[in-house]
Amino acid sequence: MARLAGVSQATVSLVLSPKPDGKGPLISEETRQRVLEAARSLGYVPDPAARRLAAARNNLLGVFSFTATFPTDVRHSYYPFLVGVECEAAALGYDLVLFTGSSSGGAGAAGPDALSRVRLADGCLFMGRHTPRAELKRLVEDGFPVVHLGRREELEGVAWVGADYVAATREVVGHLAGLGHQRIVLVREDDDAPASADRQRGFLEGLEAAALPSGPATVFRSADPRRDLTPERLRAWADEGVTAFVAEETDTGTAWRSLLSAVRGAGLDCPADLSLALLGSPPSDLASEPVPTGFDIPRPQLGAAAVRLLASLVAGESEGEAAREPLVSCVFRPGPTTGPAPAHP
Repeated sequence: MARLAGVSQATVSLVLSPKPDGKGPLISEETRQRVLEAARSLGYVPDPAARRLAAARNNLLGVFSFTATFPTDVRHSYYPFLVGVECEAAALGYDLVLFTGSSSGGAGAAGPDALSRVRLADGCLFMGRHTPRAELKRLVEDGFPVVHLGRREELEGVAWVGADYVAATREVVGHLAGLGHQRIVLVREDDDAPASADRQRGFLEGLEAAALPSGPATVFRSADPRRDLTPERLRAWADEGVTAFVAEETDTGTAWRSLLSAVRGAGLDCPADLSLALLGSPPSDLASEPVPTGFDIPRPQLGAAAVRLLASLVAGESEGEAAREPLVSCVFRPGPTTGPAPAHP
């Protein structure tokens, strides 16, 4: 019917099943007539029982991760997100449905219809760096309430909440510049996840604000930092005058682990020879290491903000009408891994 009328499935639903309180996006009369004509030509007869069922709410919010997350423990980086989600959902009178199929390898491992089961809930919160765009788009076009935890501007129509990684990274670079570091390099993985792009943007803006050299040579982007970030490469940077490195936080912590390994392999001292900063929190299995300079991601606050936005969409507000959450600020974290830039002859 949607194809015949030349509109989205969501528009068909809005025309054939208008909200009783009159809320919802305005549909032009021309579009409404096209949908009704398509319905008549196809012999569509509304089912009152099905309509009542579709309009019913279960007071259930779904949580689906594109990264293996459930079951987890308090050391997992996603655990604080889930704490914020649970507390806010309870405060708003919702129960949670945790879709644990992603634990076996992510949504893609369960086939092309992996997300269909989330429709058991009234709406769903998604998280993870990499998402199946086509499936999320289909949910949004069908009018199903969706919120992504983390910036997803490239997915049109998907509501999201996120942390202000740009400003936080800029602050870390400013801290290093204040310590006298003139050459700084960012270490990141080779992907296009918005969180990585935001950190790189903040890094380059921080260099520019401090009037420090910027450009391609200041960003080390690798698909496998464990292989490419060698002690020899690190010594070469040090010989060229690089005195500070910052690494992004990812689910695996590969960039930070590789940087630490290369520094030790090169026989360099931190922070006497090189200063190191982490754009996020260190992996849980490195708890015995000094907590590095960087910033803390407000994971519980982000989880709570995502639930508030999802509840607004479930209540019938459009994304524009919903109380859109602002970017959540990250808190700068001083640490023993940074110090004054060493003097070079």
